[in-house]
Amino acid sequence: MTEHPDVVSVERFIPAPAERIFALIADPSQHHAFDGSGTVREAKDVGSEPLQLGSKFGMHMKLGFPYSMVNTVVEYEPNRRIAWQTRPPGVFAKLFGGRIWRYELEPVPGDESRTTVTETFDWSTAKSTQYVEILGWPKRNEANLHATLERLAAYFEHRADL
Repeated sequence: MTEHPDVVSVERFIPAPAERIFALIADPSQHHAFDGSGTVREAKDVGSEPLQLGSKFGMHMKLGFPYSMVNTVVEYEPNRRIAWQTRPPGVFAKLFGGRIWRYELEPVPGDESRTTVTETFDWSTAKSTQYVEILGWPKRNEANLHATLERLAAYFEHRADL
C-alpha cells in the first residue's frame, strides 16, 4: 500500500507477459472481465482505435442503481502504464469525479512471462476529496483493488494462448 494520504495501491504477480495484460486493461470493452468491484457493466462510446493519451471512453456502471462515467486517459506508456480520470457526464462532472485509476506493469526480472501489476485508486485530483473519504471509498476500493488483481490473475492462469 502507498504512503500518500489520497492514494491506495495494491500489487500482485500475474502469470502473463506485460504486453498481454496491458492489451486487456487498455481495452475498455473487457473491463467487466476483471473488475473486482462488481460495478462495471459495459463500455460505451469506445472508438475502434486503441486507447492512447487523451482517449475518452464511457462506462455503464451499477452500484445499487445504474449510472454512467466518462473516462479520459491521462497517463499512457505502452505495456507499462495506463491511467484514466473518471467523471460523471454532464453537469455532475463539475461537482464529482476526478478520481484516477492507474495500472502499472513491471515484467518480473528473468521471467518475462510474469508481471508485477500495481493498481492504484488516486483521489488526490477528485473534485471533493472529503466526499470520497466520508463515503469510505478508500477502504472499500482497497478491497476492490485486491479483488480486481485476483480476477486479472485468474483470467490469465489457465490461458494456453499466452
